[in-house]
Amino acid sequence: MPEPLRRDVRLLGAMLGDGLVEYGGKELLDDVERLRHSVIAARRGETGIDEVAALVDGWTLERAGQVARAFTVYFHLTNLAEEHHRIRTLRERDTGDTVPGSVAAAIEQIRASGDGRLEEIVEGLEFRPVFTAHPTEARRRAVVTAIQRISDLLTRLNDAPGASEREETERSLREEIDLLWRTALRRHTSLDPLDEVRTAMAAFDETIFRVVPHIYRSLDRALDGAGTGTRPPKAHPYLRFGSWIGGDRDGNPYVTAQVTRDAVMIQAEHVLHALENATARIGRELTVHETTTPASPGLLDALAAARTAQPGLIAEIAKRSPGEPHRQLLLHAAARIAATRERNADLAYASPEELLADLRAVQDSLAAAGAVRQAYGRVQQLIWQVETFGFHLAELEIRQHSELHEQALKEVRAGSARSEMTEEILETLRVVAWIQKRFGVRACHRYIVSFTRSAEDMANVHALAESLGDGAPVLDVIPLFETGEDLEHAPAVLDGMLEIPAVRRRLDDTGRRLEVMLGYSDSAKQLGPTSATLRLYDTQEALAAWAARHDIKLTLFHGRGGSLGRGGGPANRAILAQAPGSVAGRFKVTEQGEVIFARYGHREIARRHVEQVTSAVLLASTDPVQDRAREAAARFRPLADKISDAARAAFRALIETPDFAVWFARVSPLEEIAELRIGSRPARRKAARGLEDLRAIPWVFAWTQTRVNLPGWYGLGSGLAAVSDDGRDLTALREAYEAWPLFNTLLDNAEMSLAKSDRAIAERYLALGERPELSEAVLAEYDRTRRLVLAVTGHERLLENRRVLSRAVELRNPYVDALSHLQLRALKALRAGVENDDERAHLEEVLLLSVNGVAAGLQNTG
Repeated sequence: MPEPLRRDVRLLGAMLGDGLVEYGGKELLDDVERLRHSVIAARRGETGIDEVAALVDGWTLERAGQVARAFTVYFHLTNLAEEHHRIRTLRERDTGDTVPGSVAAAIEQIRASGDGRLEEIVEGLEFRPVFTAHPTEARRRAVVTAIQRISDLLTRLNDAPGASEREETERSLREEIDLLWRTALRRHTSLDPLDEVRTAMAAFDETIFRVVPHIYRSLDRALDGAGTGTRPPKAHPYLRFGSWIGGDRDGNPYVTAQVTRDAVMIQAEHVLHALENATARIGRELTVHETTTPASPGLLDALAAARTAQPGLIAEIAKRSPGEPHRQLLLHAAARIAATRERNADLAYASPEELLADLRAVQDSLAAAGAVRQAYGRVQQLIWQVETFGFHLAELEIRQHSELHEQALKEVRAGSARSEMTEEILETLRVVAWIQKRFGVRACHRYIVSFTRSAEDMANVHALAESLGDGAPVLDVIPLFETGEDLEHAPAVLDGMLEIPAVRRRLDDTGRRLEVMLGYSDSAKQLGPTSATLRLYDTQEALAAWAARHDIKLTLFHGRGGSLGRGGGPANRAILAQAPGSVAGRFKVTEQGEVIFARYGHREIARRHVEQVTSAVLLASTDPVQDRAREAAARFRPLADKISDAARAAFRALIETPDFAVWFARVSPLEEIAELRIGSRPARRKAARGLEDLRAIPWVFAWTQTRVNLPGWYGLGSGLAAVSDDGRDLTALREAYEAWPLFNTLLDNAEMSLAKSDRAIAERYLALGERPELSEAVLAEYDRTRRLVLAVTGHERLLENRRVLSRAVELRNPYVDALSHLQLRALKALRAGVENDDERAHLEEVLLLSVNGVAAGLQNTG
């Protein structure tokens, strides 16, 4: 472990230990330390796992809960220390040389490759992260904010303060860690959708709004380093943020039309506040005088128009800023943004375009007067922010299940009484129209149809909108293909979409742009991770070819989760593994649950993440990269098909075992996870208890808790064995791993999932189901997959080639083991049956605290 990281972990751990003594006496700390030493010894083979279990079983439930809380808080502090070290490392690498994975590195590589389409690719560049409220963020908002305060204090401490300041900072750190320890780590009331909206706003307020202009500046500098900040930018604002939070109602009865309206208003409040503050700050700072920087006729005309409309306001501003016309117009713009937020129609801007006209008047005037650094510095950064966020912040997207539209349309056409659901769907469409009138079409025009089976599913939504007559919104209806069969039939569905008049009109209006969403979660739950990966690749390839045939500018929307079992993993590597032709400079992806704060919770980490994605999108759109991927795919696809067939057969054989769903519920905390209240959405689409209606997120989350991580690897071992004579002939597999990005990513992601699992502890969870044949099948496939993944990659141990990640996993695993033993104790007692209500409540508290802690320890849980 690097020394600075070790220092921070020890400091925070020691302060937590002192707090435990203050709270529960030395005996509490001794128990925590005893368990810590025991799980480390078990990892080293110095003691048995039975001895660790016996230690945990010997405690009272109250003590078990306190120990679970201690390890959970420790993980929150360790995560914080690792985040600080990551930021420290990013700063150390920023020496002025090109950083691998950066936008500058991608531009250099494209220029060196001889691909002459750099300008074309950059001009068409788009990255659209879409935030969702998928329930995988197990931390309460109170816990998140407490951790942020500790983070700020650790930053202050690492900035080498003087002795007295250091003493006060350490005192404050102890106070905040004590507060975190005493704060309820899990929610005791359910979230509602607007709570989820407000939680996401923290990432916008603290990070996203501020970092976006710096990301554009990096691209501009990479394109022409010498001129950035002194000329019109060559980088256009290519980021467009989206949100499902408050818009995704598929299976969530709590997201209503009113919630959608409220969600947009919350977003608008935050972005208008941010724009008002930024404009006012720049206005105060831009003190150029008319004697050194004369105003252009355009600027003077803008000021004259403002004086006519609001003579008192302009007179007051001019009095405070005499001879500073550029400043006057900016301060007037800030006042108008405030009026827009307050809905003061006399002063408010009608649209972001009106604000941009004022900002460009200032910029053009500064440039004409020779003040190019003022024109293309902070004023340009403000322009980029307005272009990116508008007055709505993120483009709110609606999602609903295809079956509901079909039923609603029948009722509308019948002219009879309408059900509550039908009225809700129609009211949602009316709200979309209201949002468009208030904030512009861009603010909300995408309507995603989950479980799309045919073009009729798209036509139904258009018909429902048209039934509103003049009140109909402008819609881009987006098919979401989720199951294996639906992915396979996607091109045929799109053929049918082209016959829908509303779709053809929209293609004409948008320059033949079309969006299609691919679901990673349900396809993986249905086919297994290996076959789902290959099916998704085939679909991408087929859709790219379809788009080329029909002259469609296609954007594929990737519905990926944070976990490996839901399409997660490093985003930049995933992009480079996409089918050739399917990226074309555009990438749209869901950012879900805990991933939002992991990637966008700190400015430097957010900037690095967006740069890595941008770099990968640029490279994946070049001819050399696509040609290499195309050649590798053609060469190794027959091999991959055989792997897929065997892997899918193994996966389906497992989940189709009679009463598999019952067994899964017994061996995991599946049913108890709902009590964590980590999201507003129910775990199941319907009341049925089968595997089919279980959402992919609790499926993955529950398997993660068992330390099996089954959705990330199951079936891959059988697939590899089928084409290698059970590992005796690995030549073709090793060549595919070296040459084909898709296959390389598939194996590396499985390796990461295996590294976060633990066979010995998993065996104890599986035994709770009292189905030895299922336990044996899972463990045999685990052993086979681990053995063959190591053999193909040439690694002696898991994650051998990923030093930083390997270190983090090895550091965490013993502490996760401690929480797993505590969880097992509670789960075993609950499965055996508990009659005493107080005892059951204590057991459930220990279980849920441990679930929270394991989620913090393993991180990408959903």
